[in-house]
Amino acid sequence: MMPPYEMPAGDGEPPKEGDKITSGNPLVPGTPVANEDSVVEALRTVFDPEIPVNIYDLGLIYDLKIKDDGNADVLMTLTAPACPVAGTLPQEVADKVAAVHGIGEVAVTITWDPPWTQANMSEVARVALDMF
Repeated sequence: MMPPYEMPAGDGEPPKEGDKITSGNPLVPGTPVANEDSVVEALRTVFDPEIPVNIYDLGLIYDLKIKDDGNADVLMTLTAPACPVAGTLPQEVADKVAAVHGIGEVAVTITWDPPWTQANMSEVARVALDMF
């Protein structure tokens, strides 16, 4: 397992394409595996502090896969490479998903392609941000 991504203090560099941020531990054999709805519920508790909408409805999560062993892979982006929480938000995502009962090890992979746009937002996010 790769060590968690840590942004060096004062560096200001965003995560790079393909960086993996990890959290969690393997499930004990026989533990029921969580369903996608449970993980999405956890993702909806993560917010970019500058935007009053959760990251899932913002469309920052491009893909979510839960494997048979309970491990999860998340492909995510940020609103911009220079996002002030670029060094901490992916780790928060990994930690929140790993905290879901029935999830083991979590790998969050950063992608910048395709770039995030407002078109990624759900209708809920558009209404919350008065962008409909």
